Amino acid sequence: MTDFDIVGPDAIASGRATDAYFERTEETLDAAGRNPPVVAEVTADQFSDGEYELLAGVKDAAHLLAGLPVDVDAIPEGRLFDGGPVMRISGNYLDFARYETSLLGFLSHASGVATAALDVRTAAPDSLVVSFGARHVHPAIAAMVERSALVAGLDGFSHVAAGDILGRAASGTMPHALVICFGRGEQEAAWRAFDDTVSEEVPRVALCDTYSDEVDEALRAAAAVEDLHSVRLDTTGSRRGDFRHIVREVRWALDGEGYEDVGIFASGGLGPDQLRDLRDVADGFGVGGYVSNADPVDFALDIVEVEGRTGAKRGKLRGVKEVYRGANGGHEIRRRDDPAPENGEALLEPLIRDGEIVDGFEFGIDAAAARAEADADLCGYGVDE
Repeated sequence: MTDFDIVGPDAIASGRATDAYFERTEETLDAAGRNPPVVAEVTADQFSDGEYELLAGVKDAAHLLAGLPVDVDAIPEGRLFDGGPVMRISGNYLDFARYETSLLGFLSHASGVATAALDVRTAAPDSLVVSFGARHVHPAIAAMVERSALVAGLDGFSHVAAGDILGRAASGTMPHALVICFGRGEQEAAWRAFDDTVSEEVPRVALCDTYSDEVDEALRAAAAVEDLHSVRLDTTGSRRGDFRHIVREVRWALDGEGYEDVGIFASGGLGPDQLRDLRDVADGFGVGGYVSNADPVDFALDIVEVEGRTGAKRGKLRGVKEVYRGANGGHEIRRRDDPAPENGEALLEPLIRDGEIVDGFEFGIDAAAARAEADADLCGYGVDE
């Protein structure tokens, strides 16, 4: 028994973080003296369907499989995919069988979060957007959530320990609890105490909807805090009404009192639709549950070749495949031995050879975010929303 219900890194690396039927499979194949060389592919959809998702989790997947006697090809993190394999593993089956559960978990959950983050990124491409959703997930996966948000191009995140892991500083200013601890009518004292206390590197953002009208508190905060960076409006949906009208009213009031330089940051139950509606009147957004609570991508790992012969379960495309992106952003899936389409870009790249991660395979967050931005532009992601 442990204090926290967390499966640790040792269990993942050893293959203990697996489904029981893989252990039964190992026992059975060992007893039968069978351990054939196979090629297995990780896919979500067999054919290209134009419904793009953003790939994430490749770094963790690579370190999971590194050290095993296998070869792996993968689409780099931060690329869009809409069918066909995103990863291919070649090796004797028992050398990687027990790692399937963790492998799919790494790719499925991170890709779901990254795709949701790309939804909000493309909904407000010119706005500051920060991930606020770590409170909605198990703390053991907070770094995955925040990393996936950054891969999609979000500008920051709120979770401190995730920042320690990722080497990035967490963002955030004050909760309602800070204002409430000072009490009703003492909002100015709370805002000034914050201003007097926190590092100068932290933007002065005052939360302005704790006790009274957003316009009232925004004007009071602007008067109370010199060089106020922005006000944050986080009014709950049950009291919000027409949020766009509220934001515009706050902007009007601030401008009318000479506070044109004070920005407006909106948060609280926001998703792509709200960001599209508010992006011309708010300067930035905090997005929580829409990103952190995203459904995982339904990846599966299937054997497609055994001892050099094509084969697959019913409903899966047999044989080893390649995935190409055309100049217009569309994807095409072909058999590996077929010629590549004219001007097609092969998306799968060597990731592991003989158990070693290939030098030059790019795992950096910034590089992944750049790929996501370029692919979203090329594929028209979010344009028709």
